[in-house]
Amino acid sequence: MTDCIRIAMWSGPRNLSTAIMRSFGSRADTHVSDEPFYGAYLRETGDPQPMMDQVMASMDCDWHGVARSMAGPNPAGTPIWYQKHMAHHMVGPIAHHDLPGLRHAFLIRDPARVVASYAAKRVMVRPDHLGTDKQVEFFDREADRLGHAPPVIDSADILRDPPAMLQKLCAALGIGWDPAMLKWEAGIHETDGVWASHWYDAVVSSTGFGPPDKPQPELTVEGQAVAEACRPGYDYLAQHKITAA
Repeated sequence: MTDCIRIAMWSGPRNLSTAIMRSFGSRADTHVSDEPFYGAYLRETGDPQPMMDQVMASMDCDWHGVARSMAGPNPAGTPIWYQKHMAHHMVGPIAHHDLPGLRHAFLIRDPARVVASYAAKRVMVRPDHLGTDKQVEFFDREADRLGHAPPVIDSADILRDPPAMLQKLCAALGIGWDPAMLKWEAGIHETDGVWASHWYDAVVSSTGFGPPDKPQPELTVEGQAVAEACRPGYDYLAQHKITAA
């Protein structure tokens, strides 16, 4: 575990998580992995997500095999290995404490905005899809292990001031700041999951972070119920988030 710094960013979907992966992937010293437990999650749950057969065929779907890979040798040999993880994928026998030696952090977003982003894709969403409860569980376990809160960052804060917030995130993770994190090449990247063609249209067409969030979206009654079910967990984590001040 001494070959590199491993960062596990526990996020929910539709949460700026791919843009953050792009940001870290722009560093010359960093390799990135895209949702390595997605295949295992789909095989375990049968959740009817877009491209599920292609996803499972493209990656290791064994929980323990993926965990061994994430804690094993860095395939790129870089000093830093950034792993983008979806908290809601962790429904099997592996949890964050089964990834020893990683530096765990948490990316959050207002659940109303997450639900609105799902709605724009015309994909049904349930409270468990947002992964907030699992983020809280992992956060509490990691805080107990460390004796202090692990890094939490809100996507809205990043969009308001990418340089300042990314510098603070890097400091919290114990790595140096690199201005290269503010820009990336457009298009699908080699490190993207096969699902990029369905989910990553906005990021694929971008070369950097977008503008700050627009006014709060209006949701259907069903969407509002999902957002409100996840709000207590979001509010709890937001108490510990990195701030610009």
